[in-house]
Amino acid sequence: MNWTAYVDGYCERLAPGLWGEALNSLSNLAFLIAAIAVWRQPRGRVFAVLIGLVFLGSTAFHLLATRWSAAADTGFILVFVLYYAAVFPHLFFGVRRGLSWLGIPVFLAFTAVVASLGGGLYLSALLGLVIFAVVLRGEHRRRFALAAGVFGVSLSFRTADHTVCGSFPAGTHFLWHLLNGLTLYLAATAATKRAASRQDAAPSMR
Repeated sequence: MNWTAYVDGYCERLAPGLWGEALNSLSNLAFLIAAIAVWRQPRGRVFAVLIGLVFLGSTAFHLLATRWSAAADTGFILVFVLYYAAVFPHLFFGVRRGLSWLGIPVFLAFTAVVASLGGGLYLSALLGLVIFAVVLRGEHRRRFALAAGVFGVSLSFRTADHTVCGSFPAGTHFLWHLLNGLTLYLAATAATKRAASRQDAAPSMR
């Protein structure tokens, strides 16, 4: 496979070049802002770094439009989601850290089921947020319900990008970035506040 091959996947991009997707590139600043905001929270450093990687991967993809940058974009999002799946049982249900990492294969199996029904990573992440909101109570339920609502709208804009090109050449993918940055901030904040309330840092990535 030619990892430097050109990728044209969005309405906004009409030709190769760094600024072929100006809106899609600049809107990635939402991830950087989210990373900085989470970094300033107690127990927020790991989540901030992961959101920062999403910023770097997505920015690289929308500037360079190559296969390797597309892989980095998707890969860094996957790392954030899998890490969250690993720490969630520990933070919110007190599962021992070693067992909590089993959240990763559980989520991957769930994603495989969703994919078999025509969905994918993002749909399984949305359903995961909805499940979190259902199984939790009080303030935690409200936080995850809000994150699920924002992500649902965000995902709809990502999906609509290819259908609006004729009437709106810029597309709607940049709105996915803006709202997805907010989603990552909300999800990370829910975890950091829970960790701080437990006086227990999130598991390390080692």
